[in-house]
Amino acid sequence: MVTDTTPHTPVGTEPPAPVRKRGDRGPLASLGLHLTLLTASVVAVFPPLWLLVTSFKPKTDAFDTSLVEDFTFGNYGHVIRDTDFLSWLQNSLIVVGLTTLIGVFVAATTGYAVSRFRFPGMRPLMWMLLLTQMFPVAVLIVPLYNLLADLGLLNQPIGLVVTYLTVAVPFCAWMMKGYFDGIPVEIDEAGRVDGLNPFGTFWRLVLPLARPGLAVTAFYTFITGWAEVAYASAFMTGEENLTLAGGLQTFVNQYTSDWGALTAAAVIIAVPAAIVFGLVARHLVSGLTAGATKS
Repeated sequence: MVTDTTPHTPVGTEPPAPVRKRGDRGPLASLGLHLTLLTASVVAVFPPLWLLVTSFKPKTDAFDTSLVEDFTFGNYGHVIRDTDFLSWLQNSLIVVGLTTLIGVFVAATTGYAVSRFRFPGMRPLMWMLLLTQMFPVAVLIVPLYNLLADLGLLNQPIGLVVTYLTVAVPFCAWMMKGYFDGIPVEIDEAGRVDGLNPFGTFWRLVLPLARPGLAVTAFYTFITGWAEVAYASAFMTGEENLTLAGGLQTFVNQYTSDWGALTAAAVIIAVPAAIVFGLVARHLVSGLTAGATKS
């Protein structure tokens, strides 16, 4: 005799409605989300795309809303041949290179010190690093200008390097501290057992594990020096002393308006930043979220 084991719904009752899992979206919600993301993508992509399009237009068509009709590389040739763009590029490479190298080293050593050691003045030091980020650039320009003038560092690349380090190092030191907090202390103890001093442990064992944090630090310090305008314009005078960000202002000011050259120079300047971003992109997410959770 075969027994029917299929469950039956009692007569007069409806089968239970399927339970929607938390996080499931209905069709309208999904459509709204995709439209929002599409709109945000268009808004984000349109300005740099239009900048690129304008750089290939003749000067007379800079404000034409149509796409490129008379395609030309003349703006790029004018920027490279007829301006001090190459001098600006050299100045920027010197400033940004020194800022990145020194900034990464100082931020990493500072973050490691406050993560692993306890010493008098540690908390005031970290609070001071945090408080320096709360002052707007406009408030700091005058005192920094006077300080650099007293030290003879105006119109000197090293003056900009020191200034950019005061911007980049405090934030990066806090970030590196959070990353080092997530690296097990047992690694340091193993290094000391093997006879390494604290710096040797940091340099040979801990630092290689902190690559994502170092990538974010390097990218932040690079962008700080590559794209900063206020300090570069205030502390560097004379076209031959300007950096790229400061040199862009010479194309459009109260005396001239060369939008074709401005857009072409902006496109050229964006290329190194895009390359650096591509090199560190895979480390950015893990580096920025380091220290948010603890195992």
